Amino acid sequence: MDSFTRSGLTFDVRDAGPADGEPVVLLHGFPQHAGSWDRVVPGLHGAGLRTLAPDQRGYSPAARPPGRRAYVVRDLVDDVRALLDAAGLERAHVVGHDWGAMVAWALAAWHPERVSSLTAVSVPHPAAFTKSFLTSSQGLKSAYMAFFQLPGVPEALLTRGNGAFLRDTLVRAGLPRADAEDTVARLRPAGALTAALNWYRALPLGASDPVGRVRVRVRTLHVWSDRDGFLGRAGTEATAQYVTGPYRLEVLPGVTHWVPETAGDRLAELVTAHVRGGGAA
Repeated sequence: MDSFTRSGLTFDVRDAGPADGEPVVLLHGFPQHAGSWDRVVPGLHGAGLRTLAPDQRGYSPAARPPGRRAYVVRDLVDDVRALLDAAGLERAHVVGHDWGAMVAWALAAWHPERVSSLTAVSVPHPAAFTKSFLTSSQGLKSAYMAFFQLPGVPEALLTRGNGAFLRDTLVRAGLPRADAEDTVARLRPAGALTAALNWYRALPLGASDPVGRVRVRVRTLHVWSDRDGFLGRAGTEATAQYVTGPYRLEVLPGVTHWVPETAGDRLAELVTAHVRGGGAA
């Protein structure tokens, strides 16, 4: 399959690997797309796993509804459920990075029957993330999230110099230049950057339905890199108390936030071992 639909929206999806392999759903983060997994999928396919990597809501050109309300976490989660339904899958292993990890945490919390295992890359459990705001420097690291709430201003800044500001910001944060340039190019069409920012702008709208209230009982691997400039150690270390199922933390030394792009082979090894129910690869 190369696409699926939900509520009049059409999502692009990369469905690859052995058709009869155990399915692994790969959820990208901000401000990226399914191609962020390109250095991970070869290892998964080589291990006999099938991968389904969607361009999520706002990133697929035909799934870019206007307004921030269309980007609440419940809808992001239901998009993944629609992907599973379209693929004829009762459940799958779910791997998410950055915002994709947030969606994966929520899916595992609210619909554990659809998740065979969870791998959360970079982002801790939402409750641990919230707690870390009060106990560490995480609030300072996440100050950009408040800036993104402003209407229009982030778009004006990030598109400065035909996107050079955003590109250079991503490169300084450790994303390889070629990936940063590809990311900027994909955000140039009208409405694309605003749709990506609307994931942040919808956060206040989900305050009455927080995923942080729900502990995760599915088998979970949390992967964090110690040079992540956006997510600190406090939330990572607090995550275990919000997972009631089997849980393991893997710390990648010397790796920046962009784990799939800069440590793809290692991440593939970890995910493969986790999918198969083993320990560290």
